[in-house]
Amino acid sequence: MAKRVTLREIAAKASVSYQTVSKVINHNADVSEETRQRVFAAIEEMNYTPNYTARSLRSQRSKTIGYTWEPSPPDQANPILDEFLQSMFRAAEKQGYYLLCFPYHAEIKQQLDVYKELIDSGRVDAFVLSIINYNDPCVNYLLERGFPFVGFGHLDDSTLFPNIDVDGGLGLHMAVDHILSRGHQKIAALAWPKDSRVGNQRLAGYIAAMQEAGIEILPEWIKRSIGTYEEGFKSTSQLLSLPESIRPSAFVALNDLMAIGAMDAIAQHGLKPGQDVLVTGFDDTPTARFLTPSLTSLRQPVSRIGETLIERLIIYLETGHYPQPFAELIPPELVIRESTSGIKYDLNS
Repeated sequence: MAKRVTLREIAAKASVSYQTVSKVINHNADVSEETRQRVFAAIEEMNYTPNYTARSLRSQRSKTIGYTWEPSPPDQANPILDEFLQSMFRAAEKQGYYLLCFPYHAEIKQQLDVYKELIDSGRVDAFVLSIINYNDPCVNYLLERGFPFVGFGHLDDSTLFPNIDVDGGLGLHMAVDHILSRGHQKIAALAWPKDSRVGNQRLAGYIAAMQEAGIEILPEWIKRSIGTYEEGFKSTSQLLSLPESIRPSAFVALNDLMAIGAMDAIAQHGLKPGQDVLVTGFDDTPTARFLTPSLTSLRQPVSRIGETLIERLIIYLETGHYPQPFAELIPPELVIRESTSGIKYDLNS
């Protein structure tokens, strides 16, 4: 077996101390760029590979980050989750870390038992959370344990833990403003259940935009259900059956699946989605651009968020200091397509 290159040999090659080599490998900021480049050159020339097993034993670290998510139904792909996972895998691997994906349990005690086991056994150094709800037991447990984690999502107090989130309220505000600019005022929202934190944050943007435009929101115009194609179809069918005086001429959906269901319901009622009735979605899934009509949707920078969360979390694990910003709210992008391209209405008619 070939002899393993040591830190002292790298240090001698780079004309620095072995402590300096250790700082460079662990991404410590207290090293000049010239020294850093010299150490990396020596590492590459001598084909050095860190002995992570030994380092883990000394530092009580596993170089592993835990992540779980609520599974989608078997017949529904989740491209947003795939994009988020891949971005985290790439960012972690660049720094010599790995993701441990573990099963999600709807039963709270069972889920907390998994977190406890992973922490107590030393299997993971930290967690990434993307399922964050009101009075979230997993968030509370990790805060009580003082165990590192970051969130793709935030609570009302965004300073409780490091997080990045998409401003869903701003997104729905943008969607409503866009529909209003097309001359439509009877706008319905295909919303999520009242206990959905993300759903309520997005719905708040719809409410604010309608109020700012001086439009009374009729109770019938807000339909709450789980975010599936079937529920989007059902809710839209019910809304299109309202009397003409209050029947919506546009729909903002909290995800693309509900928006697709809405467009199919519109077509089944003998109307043309995108012309007679406008529709917007949220997530800008790959399917959105290939629909007929193509779907106007709000795009989340999911890859950038996944990479940034992992990069900042690893900096915290390596240095003990979480980089600024501690909490970040990112605006989505409204991608305008055919589903909102209808002829502008005459508001005075």
